[in-house]
Amino acid sequence: MKILVTGGCGFIGSHFIRLVLRSRRDVRVTNLDALTYAGNPENLRDVEKERRYAFVHGSIVDPDFLERTAGEGFDAVVNFAAESHVDRSLQGPVEFVRTNVQGTLHLLEAAKRHGVKRFLQVSTDEVYGSLPPEGAFTETTPLHPNNPYASTKAGADLMVRAYVHTFGLEAVITRSSNNYGPQQYPEKFIPLFVTNALEGRGCPLYGDGMHVRDWLHVEDNCRGILAALEKGKPGEVYNLGGGNERPNLETARAILEILDRPESLLQFVKDRPGHDRRYAIDCTKARRDLGWTPEVPFDRGLRETVEWYRAHGDWAARIRSGEFRKYYEKQYGTPFAKLSKQRAGGGESTPIRRKKK
Repeated sequence: MKILVTGGCGFIGSHFIRLVLRSRRDVRVTNLDALTYAGNPENLRDVEKERRYAFVHGSIVDPDFLERTAGEGFDAVVNFAAESHVDRSLQGPVEFVRTNVQGTLHLLEAAKRHGVKRFLQVSTDEVYGSLPPEGAFTETTPLHPNNPYASTKAGADLMVRAYVHTFGLEAVITRSSNNYGPQQYPEKFIPLFVTNALEGRGCPLYGDGMHVRDWLHVEDNCRGILAALEKGKPGEVYNLGGGNERPNLETARAILEILDRPESLLQFVKDRPGHDRRYAIDCTKARRDLGWTPEVPFDRGLRETVEWYRAHGDWAARIRSGEFRKYYEKQYGTPFAKLSKQRAGGGESTPIRRKKK
């Protein structure tokens, strides 16, 4: 089986690729990534020499490139490629529309034309909007996104649905709650607080800190995505949540406690526009139809994640300083500036595989 994974150098995508390679010996994975700011090939350096793995530099916003790539005969596509940070979407929503909506459309078209048997769209619970103090999102909860990021993911989900019902594409959608774990880009909540606290810097907490999130370990999410790819019914949505609702303030205090850092590092800042108050996921359908259930308890997972960042301080430092760019150039024999000038319709997408030793 040949799987095309888009956005595989990112946080969740890289964990998914490792899961597939170690648990499915009859699968070959091609990782297509645009290598934007959050795409880090270092995340997959442990599988680079695996014969069943290949990397191709390109973007889902480039339809000509997708046409050439999809023509290699893939059995399945798993789409992780996305702009995914809410704060960035407030500053530059156009790029989110380009990647998340138009890019997904280009990928769906390529999959349709080349007879891809399975298509999995990786989405988010943020498409449902904000919950009151009680209740949880189900797969039938109406879409009610409240920020540009969530709106573009909802738009992509609806496009996937259209290709199922109009063109018969065998596609499924997973929507997960907030992910956490090793190798998450340091702008996200948990790695930001861990790395800032380790350096004695302030940890910014929006509003009163009582926004509730349901935390799901990235390994649990990837197992759910793989289960949906293999067992999910075309046209269906599967919610994946950790059952770990916590106010952000509680999570922040837990991080500081693990690191033995003072609560005085917490800095309450002005709330961001369109900030959803509460998320919670009902995973009954995924448990029943996919046989999936989260396995990592939040307290254990959070401690292990914090300790990973403590032990790998150089990883975050290389990202913040830009030092990680040298790894790109060494591995692919191409200046980083050339790799990162990928733009929609710019004709810059070219297959760049790992240099031969």
